[in-house]
Amino acid sequence: MPRLKNHQKAESLAKLSDKKAQKSGVHCTVYSVNGDQYTGDWLDNKKHGKGTQVWKRAEVMYDGDWKFGKRDGFGTLSRCLPLSSDYVRVYSGEWRNDKKEGFGTQFYSASSWYEGQWVGHQRSGSGRMYYPNGDIYEGEWLKDKPHGQGILTLANKNKYEGSWKDGKKNGHGRFFYLDRGQLYEGFWVDDVAKCGTVCDYGRDQAATPTTYPLPQVALPVSITSIQCKLHSVYNSLAPPIQHTAVWPHPLSLQ
Repeated sequence: MPRLKNHQKAESLAKLSDKKAQKSGVHCTVYSVNGDQYTGDWLDNKKHGKGTQVWKRAEVMYDGDWKFGKRDGFGTLSRCLPLSSDYVRVYSGEWRNDKKEGFGTQFYSASSWYEGQWVGHQRSGSGRMYYPNGDIYEGEWLKDKPHGQGILTLANKNKYEGSWKDGKKNGHGRFFYLDRGQLYEGFWVDDVAKCGTVCDYGRDQAATPTTYPLPQVALPVSITSIQCKLHSVYNSLAPPIQHTAVWPHPLSLQ
């Protein structure tokens, strides 16, 4: 009976050469056939320790800690500027298992960045976000969106303090209209104020205050007078209380 041979997939020449090299310790620079290059520490043929990796096609460079071939520890990710050999920072902070994890700063542009906690390449935990239009959000995040308790300060200094869900105002919150000297406090649903109260707040210091202050809401009569009237009505409806004297039994006096 003929025996069937197990045909194993042949490995590429680059992989065979890499296995034979068995890199370990400090190497000057190791070049890949696709143009990538790595300079730094190795352990058992894997990047381990301090090192710098350059991805030629993506025009991205990472400089920092490695652990068994993956970015792990503290490191900085940079990208190459178009038509230039200069690099600008994209992210600087902690990594775990080749992903942003822990505290770090992400640079989106010259006027926009985030500094805070990360989980699995996403903003999660406590952090502060500077937006290009001048707005600043500081508070809790979940899966790259404001979620939990947070404060949004607008470029005109108006601000919202309260609950967030999936990147929108949801739940109880207060919105300070400092430019006109008013305060709204109430309940929000998907960035829309649903139920609450508005009152004057810092109207004397407002840049453009409202023409007239909000009137004070009060009862036409005092609470004390209402209590007195209710007490008199109760007394008129209640039956009279009969007082009877209780004398001791004659035997108890002996």
